[in-house]
Amino acid sequence: MRGWHVLQRVREFCDRYGLRIPILEAPMAGACPPGLAIAVAEAGGMGANGVVLDHPERITEWVRRFRGGTSGCLQLNIWVPDPPVDDPARVEAAAGFLDRFGTPGEPAPPGPVFARQCEAMLAAEPTVISSIMGLFQPDYVRRLHERGIAWFACATTLDEALAAQEAGADAIVAQGMEAGGHRGCFDPDGAEQTEVGLFALLPRMADHLQIPVIAAGGIADGRGVAAALALGASAVQVGTALLRSPEAGIDPAWSASLEGLAPERTVTTRAYSGRLGRAAPTPYVMAWQDPSAPAPAPSRSSGSSSAAGAEVPRTGSIGPTTGQGRVPHSPERNPPRRSSPGCGVTPAPCSPDRCSSDFSVPWGQSPR
Repeated sequence: MRGWHVLQRVREFCDRYGLRIPILEAPMAGACPPGLAIAVAEAGGMGANGVVLDHPERITEWVRRFRGGTSGCLQLNIWVPDPPVDDPARVEAAAGFLDRFGTPGEPAPPGPVFARQCEAMLAAEPTVISSIMGLFQPDYVRRLHERGIAWFACATTLDEALAAQEAGADAIVAQGMEAGGHRGCFDPDGAEQTEVGLFALLPRMADHLQIPVIAAGGIADGRGVAAALALGASAVQVGTALLRSPEAGIDPAWSASLEGLAPERTVTTRAYSGRLGRAAPTPYVMAWQDPSAPAPAPSRSSGSSSAAGAEVPRTGSIGPTTGQGRVPHSPERNPPRRSSPGCGVTPAPCSPDRCSSDFSVPWGQSPR
């Protein structure tokens, strides 16, 4: 009976959002080209793009290219900006520390304006607009819903999730500490004190929320999908497992930093934006771990962060971030593997001829 309830919950979520499989591409800024999102959507999941770095024109163009390749569903994600921090001494100390990495490049052009990004997302009318690091204003939530767009809110604790539910979120993305990229904590200063593993976070949220929960963090194959669904998730969100797929097209140096990377070798760092995130232990990241290093200067995007330009991939992402999930080798060296007997999840390519992820859920049986 328990397995039937899991299957029913997952089917209801998939039916609502037009999915054939309960798998969402994580909206990774700079690592979600349209080709990857199209491949995920064509495989039956939900494609995605993280637009924190994108001006409105780029958001519009990305969505146009996505819709030129698929009629599948789509999530656009944005950071809710933190209040400005006026701390010239901190910025000066971080800038001085950066001198050890070489001559500074040209100053970055002004970053995108949050309000204009939000309007561009509304105009694009994706299936979902999602938030991370905070909540949307009530008027924006109302306008989303008037257009038939769902709001997914990233949360790292039950308190954050309850606040999002009260504010009108349609689903919660439960981000465990295993996740790559930036932590979605509402309070940036308290991130280290609220690190909870996904499989402790999931049942806690599922027991207290009235809206669906989407599991994010460390899920890299069918076994992780089955476990997340059994613990109360209606779907999963996957990022690191897709980074080395051909469609992702990440910078070769970023890809090389993930080769053979064990979960315990990833590190949490504030090096790229002043906010806590999980990344590969590159020399740049580890330099900021030194006790003598100053605090990185805060920023809401890599355009004005304290990251060294040489280590920010040319794709325009925030840095060589990665979660603790298994990072696949190249597709030719990483054929689809069979999952554990009886788990109800059968690995399969992301699409018939593209992408290198290896998980899908057949609806003839339920995860046990």
